Amino acid sequence: MKKKAVFRGTATAIITPFRDDAIDYEAFGAILDNQIACGVDAIVVCGTTGEAATLSDREHREIVEYTVDKVAHRVPVIAGTGSNDCAYAIELSRHACSAGADALLHVTPYYNKTSQRGLVRHFEKIADACDKPVILYNVPSRTGMAISLEAYKALAAHPNIVATKEASGNLSFITELLACCGDELYVYSGNDDQTIPLMSIGASGLISVLSNVMPAEVSRMTRRFLEGDLKGSAADQLRLIEIMNAMFMTVNPIPVKTAMAMLGACSVEMRLPLAEMSDSENGKLAAVLRKYGLSPKTEGWT
Repeated sequence: MKKKAVFRGTATAIITPFRDDAIDYEAFGAILDNQIACGVDAIVVCGTTGEAATLSDREHREIVEYTVDKVAHRVPVIAGTGSNDCAYAIELSRHACSAGADALLHVTPYYNKTSQRGLVRHFEKIADACDKPVILYNVPSRTGMAISLEAYKALAAHPNIVATKEASGNLSFITELLACCGDELYVYSGNDDQTIPLMSIGASGLISVLSNVMPAEVSRMTRRFLEGDLKGSAADQLRLIEIMNAMFMTVNPIPVKTAMAMLGACSVEMRLPLAEMSDSENGKLAAVLRKYGLSPKTEGWT
């Protein structure tokens, strides 16, 4: 029996707004409501873009609980519960499941890394311990390791491992992945700029950074494709490419957090080692936002 997709279309890798070194739940709640009103298909909380690496254990659990309650089944909630410690990843995953998350996002182990054999055992043990669908996350530029094609084949056979967020950027590899595992594993683009090319060969959608800033536009792009408007979706991809690239003008999530602050959605506050952009970078980002009709609403942005 074919596995059920957690979502099709656009999921937002949501930012975590801070104020005075605490999570700003007032801003976060407003952002979540706006995301859903603008038509996104799912929310990913505690991902890379949500600065999960700097959340305390208490904060991690609380923000997952808050997101589930706030979203209130309007769209699926996918909780990032990955760790390079398998036991802790299972602990976080069990909490997210009990809190009501619809699925789990698990990044490859970082720093200690592992062999492909260890990687398969790591993900299988997590999937065995939880009753919610698991989405793998392949982002070798951040973790220092990648999921091999053979490992993907083994993992796709697990009934609870349903999908992967592919942020390797390697179109040839992802093509091979879809060719060998596309019937057993849903593939989501982890890079905004590759969305429609990947959907054209079988990917089911996107886990997006840009949709924090432009949720309606990114959602429309993937929805057009899924509805068969291939020309329209391709035109959207090309039209949005400059602002997609701007979200990565420096390390994610610095530009997207800055853009959201410029638009008045939250504070620009980030946790070290992430630091605010330079005046020059801010000027370039503000200019791109204006080009897309997104005028900075707060003072001090040039």
